Amino acid sequence: MKLSIGPILYFWPRKDVLGFYQAAAESAAEVVYLGEAVCSKRREIKPEDWFAIGRELKESGKEVVLSTLTLVEAASESAAVRRLCENEEFMVEANDATAIQFLSSASRPFATGPSVNIYNHRTLSLLARLGLKRWLLPVELGLDTLAQLQDQRPRGLETEVWALGRLPLAYSARCYTARSENLPKDDCRFKCIDYPDGRLLQTRENEDFLVLNGIQTQSALTHHALDQVAELQALGVDVLRISPQSEHTLEIIDVFDQSRKGTSVQD
Repeated sequence: MKLSIGPILYFWPRKDVLGFYQAAAESAAEVVYLGEAVCSKRREIKPEDWFAIGRELKESGKEVVLSTLTLVEAASESAAVRRLCENEEFMVEANDATAIQFLSSASRPFATGPSVNIYNHRTLSLLARLGLKRWLLPVELGLDTLAQLQDQRPRGLETEVWALGRLPLAYSARCYTARSENLPKDDCRFKCIDYPDGRLLQTRENEDFLVLNGIQTQSALTHHALDQVAELQALGVDVLRISPQSEHTLEIIDVFDQSRKGTSVQD
């Protein structure tokens, strides 16, 4: 069983992104996903930078996958997704049907992220015929459904499971972070960069409810599957995904590394 580092879902300063991936190169994770999956206005890291980071990670022995935007709303965004899908250097993680169309039309192998709705074996088989090589179980599905899909998944197809991170729940054409600052989306002033782990939303009773991350809504609580690692191994899961957070991500990877190896995890 491999460990992966998912794409950074938040808007971090350029130096923080570069520093994170320098550290990730020395981590126990075998797979690293790169790219902007949430908002096309986040441009501290440009496309050519992602490729440069990817080459460095590849040299350190990592499998690098480029992640596409999840919600494609404009022709410029569609064109950017197409350019990413046309690259011949790294495999691409498709996060919506736009990317799947580009990749399958070009007969390129691809992975799918958490926003692609794969709920049954017929969908898995269809996408496998189009070039799917690895799929991520949608975060709303449980172990019973996973077991059924594992029994019927096409040969050679890898299964990945969201193992740690706030759950991505929904995407909208509106920017919730901008609205919470009384700003319009078109003049958001890149407020997301002030919230390296998203902006916590609470109920009137001061209970944690959701996290606002630009156009993305996440769970307030951080999901983890550390207690289920052995069960996931028994189900034939190939990859566990760690979604980056602003602190302790590399230490968390070490904990999962110990768990998958069957060694004791220190508190």
